[in-house]
Amino acid sequence: MEIKAVKFRRDGFYTQPFVFGGEEGPDKFNKNIRYRGSLQNYLIDTGMEVILVDTGIPAGTPEEVPDENSMAFTGKDICTYMEAFAALGYKPEQVTKILLTHRHADHSGELRSFPNAKVYVNKDEMDAAELQGLKNIVPVSYTDGPYYNFPECQKIADGIYLIKAKGHTNGNSIIVVENDGLFYMLHGDITYVDEALYENKQSVVYDDLPAARETLNRVREFVRNHPTVYCGTHTPQGYENLEAKRVIDLDNPVPTILAEVDFPQQEASGKYVCSVCGYVYDPTEYDGVAFEDLPDDWRCPRCKQPKEKFNKA
Repeated sequence: MEIKAVKFRRDGFYTQPFVFGGEEGPDKFNKNIRYRGSLQNYLIDTGMEVILVDTGIPAGTPEEVPDENSMAFTGKDICTYMEAFAALGYKPEQVTKILLTHRHADHSGELRSFPNAKVYVNKDEMDAAELQGLKNIVPVSYTDGPYYNFPECQKIADGIYLIKAKGHTNGNSIIVVENDGLFYMLHGDITYVDEALYENKQSVVYDDLPAARETLNRVREFVRNHPTVYCGTHTPQGYENLEAKRVIDLDNPVPTILAEVDFPQQEASGKYVCSVCGYVYDPTEYDGVAFEDLPDDWRCPRCKQPKEKFNKA
């Protein structure tokens, strides 16, 4: 069995208030500390089938243009998700299953590009706009009982488990792959950076904060008791851990490498991009109302995050 990273954005960042501020509040943390960011999802080649964990952002999603006040920046395009997938040597028709951690568009963007794949997703995500019109969805009810300290799971294939992990979204899941004595945790957005796992901090992005806390507690308990390679979506630590087969040791954190940041000057398009889910605010679709003129309590139509989570496009 092989697990591979599908890498499509690099050189992003996530500020300390964004990745640590969910429970204590963003103001408790230093906005000038920026952790490295990227975007990648994962591919599992069992030798019998090709399984994807999430499917990137939709083609055509504009890059954000961050500034000094940006809480998060998903990064610069390396290529599209589908180009990154093809670069690994696979064709869309080979994919048999897609395991969706959650509904956000930076995880579900290319679901419709794999004609033979069944999409496994928590049944509680079924109403998400990103999933409407898909005919190949398998709603998951986690009928296979506990997986170690997690109460509910669904066995997808030998050594591959979809685990209920509510919090980041109400239908959030994580995937654990057992291979060669290690547990590869492909966790989506349980944390945005590994520093949050080590420091036991919640991000500011969640549907249900108490449930997110319970999930993070279970994740930390699991990695203490099992040799776990922790593979995230939004940090290069995800694919670095994978490629090095690095087992997480909560008592001995990997030294932090902060992001190298520049803020390019670019002519404004008038569009803004949600740094959480990738939603693009285009004034032409809102009767010409500039983003700056939206009410302060306006929220992303897709993921309900506030205006401060948007960057210029």
